[in-house]
Amino acid sequence: MLFNIVTKTIPLPDGREITIETGKLAKQADGSVVVRLGNTMLLATVVANKDIREGLDFLPLSVDYQEKFASAGRIPGSFQRREGKLSDHEVLTSRLVDRVLRPLFPDDYHAEVQVNILLISADHTALPDALAALAASAALAASDIPFNGPVSEVRVAKIDGEYVINPGSAELERATMELMVGATYNDIAMVEGEMSEVSEEEVIEALKIAHEVIKAQCLALKEFEAAVGKTEKREYVGDDADATVEARMRSFAYDKIYAVTKLGSANKNARKDGFKAVWEEFKTTITEEEAPEFKEGLAKRYFNDLVWEASRRLVLDERVRLDGRRLDEVRPIASEVDFLPNAHGSALFTRGETQSLTTVTLGTKNDEQIVDTTLKYGYSKFMLHYNFPGFSTGEVKPNRGPGRREVGHGNLALRALKKVLPVAEDNPYTIRIVSDILESNGSSSMATVCAGSLALMDSGLKIKAPVSGIAMGLISDEATGKYAVLSDILGDEDHLGDMDFKVTGTEAGITACQMDMKVNGLSFEVLTEALMQAKAGRLHILGEMNKTMTESRADLKPHTPRAIVIKIDRDMIGAVIGPGGKVVQDIQKESGATVSIEEKDGAGFVSIFSADKTSMDKAVSRIKGIILVPEIGELYTGKVKSIMPFGAFVEFLPGKDGLLHISEVKWERLETMDGVLEVGEEIQVKLVEIDKKTGKYRLSRKVLLPKPENKNA
Repeated sequence: MLFNIVTKTIPLPDGREITIETGKLAKQADGSVVVRLGNTMLLATVVANKDIREGLDFLPLSVDYQEKFASAGRIPGSFQRREGKLSDHEVLTSRLVDRVLRPLFPDDYHAEVQVNILLISADHTALPDALAALAASAALAASDIPFNGPVSEVRVAKIDGEYVINPGSAELERATMELMVGATYNDIAMVEGEMSEVSEEEVIEALKIAHEVIKAQCLALKEFEAAVGKTEKREYVGDDADATVEARMRSFAYDKIYAVTKLGSANKNARKDGFKAVWEEFKTTITEEEAPEFKEGLAKRYFNDLVWEASRRLVLDERVRLDGRRLDEVRPIASEVDFLPNAHGSALFTRGETQSLTTVTLGTKNDEQIVDTTLKYGYSKFMLHYNFPGFSTGEVKPNRGPGRREVGHGNLALRALKKVLPVAEDNPYTIRIVSDILESNGSSSMATVCAGSLALMDSGLKIKAPVSGIAMGLISDEATGKYAVLSDILGDEDHLGDMDFKVTGTEAGITACQMDMKVNGLSFEVLTEALMQAKAGRLHILGEMNKTMTESRADLKPHTPRAIVIKIDRDMIGAVIGPGGKVVQDIQKESGATVSIEEKDGAGFVSIFSADKTSMDKAVSRIKGIILVPEIGELYTGKVKSIMPFGAFVEFLPGKDGLLHISEVKWERLETMDGVLEVGEEIQVKLVEIDKKTGKYRLSRKVLLPKPENKNA
């Protein structure tokens, strides 16, 4: 038999069905599945090396999600017209899958694992990123690779007051909250999303609804695994172990390590030097006879395990943190705006040993970013870029451009801030925010949010409200039931802790969040506690930010280019553009402003961008003149364009000429137009008639002049 196909169907709450199939495609991979919802189809494969490279002490897992343009009947817009480097959207989806899979591999499993997820058929009504983790988990279930799953992921959105699972793109446009939730049957492992200033209670409710759906999917995946016959996983060689070395290390080092953790220094390098000194001291206890057989790599692993244990015990037993803070205490904050004199907006935000220098640049419609994915082709007028150079942590690191971490952190900050930007109709600018991390000891993405909010206000752009962000941590002990929720975590606390939960928001509510769990067993009670503690923390941070700036500047800075948007009737678009673009090109040439026109929602939107007020006024005047509808009886200041024997043609509105007949120039009878008016002369006229057939305009000047007394009516 060529194919041995196994299929499993999973119902969604709205009656749609997800189908998982294996045994037909990519059979040489360790595991491969096709996941389908509607007309959306994903091919997920997983391969793991059976030989483990010597010396590895981590899981070399790579997850790549890629969208094939043919899946939506499109040809890529790149120069090569083929799929190339992963887009930011694909990188972000890859990260969503990686973050939910990675914690579920065995701690001592260090074989190289590669997960590939390909979008092979695309459908707007079933967005593929919400199915990617399910597909990856199904591929692992169909393999013999060790994995403590299953796990799945869904999108939950609040639309028109109702919670909807895996909505289509059209429905998402109405959502006030959108969360991607990854979980096992028992525990939530990953959360990422954005909201329109919602409450903590709404977030918890959404997570509960999502988890119930995921539970059903996890049960179905276990049944799928049994049907494929892969319940027994391959054997592997785990980490080396030596009870004698472990005991010796604990006896010598644990108390010394614990003493370093209790120093309470806010300087991470001082703490690092303290641990290093203990390690170097331990190495001096190795005799010359022991040296040839001594396993330094194994001893170092046991040493790091003791640092992990001591740091956690300090928090759980003494309720004291590595830098001496209380559990809910936020590090000292300093902020200032207008730091860079030539930037359109800038802010420097420092929290403890984490610092972000952030700029805001306001550009034209021509600066919009092209969005070219399988399901969307269009433009984005808001960008946020996050940079994390090596010097921010005192390291030597080559600058290779933004990695996946930088893309992910930048996207979180973008989600946090975009909900408070002016609505499109009130914002003619393309906005680019750049956060350069100058110093880092945890929560640099949240420093980006705070600095970005201040920089936006410094630019004069009218945002809805200031936004702050805080990173929460968790240290727990399953054996004793003890736990501690930490506010504003350090880099060490992120590494040593069980949770990294970032929450951003205004005073009114949450705008974005991101959570990664490293252990099982987070209850909704603890999650609620973390959210409420996060609320207190970010409100405290907002208070510190308010000492620097509470609202946007009254106006843009003098050197910031000006931009406005004029809404016009759809019928007037052609008049503004002119034949072959002649009119709009003329406006740009005469005024020096940049003018662009687009049609949407049955109307025209004219965006004008200018370096100074004079050129802006010229462009606005020309456009308003074109779109202004002449009214009989109205007075206009016109310019004489030409003089004829029978009168003069006067441009009374831009692009609109009317005839001023010789009989309408003065009350006195004129035999000739010689010497009466000059070309270029400005005169006041009144529109007295519009010919219904030809649309021609008839003007009068004499009706605005005093009528001689000796003239009869």
